[in-house]
Amino acid sequence: MLKTLNTRLYRSRSLFGRMRERLRGVDWVAHRQQYAALPWRQGKNGVEILMITSRETRRWVIPKGWPMITLAAHDAAAQEAWEEAGVRGEVDAIPVGAFRYRKRMKSGPPQRCRVDVYPLAVSAEEKDWPERRQRDRRWIPALEAARMVEETELRAIIEAFAGSKGG
Repeated sequence: MLKTLNTRLYRSRSLFGRMRERLRGVDWVAHRQQYAALPWRQGKNGVEILMITSRETRRWVIPKGWPMITLAAHDAAAQEAWEEAGVRGEVDAIPVGAFRYRKRMKSGPPQRCRVDVYPLAVSAEEKDWPERRQRDRRWIPALEAARMVEETELRAIIEAFAGSKGG
């Protein structure tokens, strides 16, 4: 009986060990959550996406940020669109997708982040907004905007969104 118990414990540890090894191979098991707005409008030639530059690397991105305790996820995304891009509008409560990326941090190693993306139909674009001196913004045709982003998952989200809106 003792031999049987030891064999079961060994198998359990072995199974646990195998699972631990598999999880080590999965890059995105642990991540930080962010929310993004996908600001869009219907342009003359189809759907346009409002792209902004990141503050540090000046890459073209969409507005995104950390969760806010007092706001639902989609409202937090809309708030980021206001702060980073100076736009307001109707935000959808259902995300159109999610992407993952590594956020470069000023101190410490990069953070793995998962970003839920909420469409924001822009109805107002302000000349003055909180981060206007830190970022550039530009309306770009959706398929061109998709090619401008580094993250392949975000590229696919923008392309699919443009296709669903007929542009």
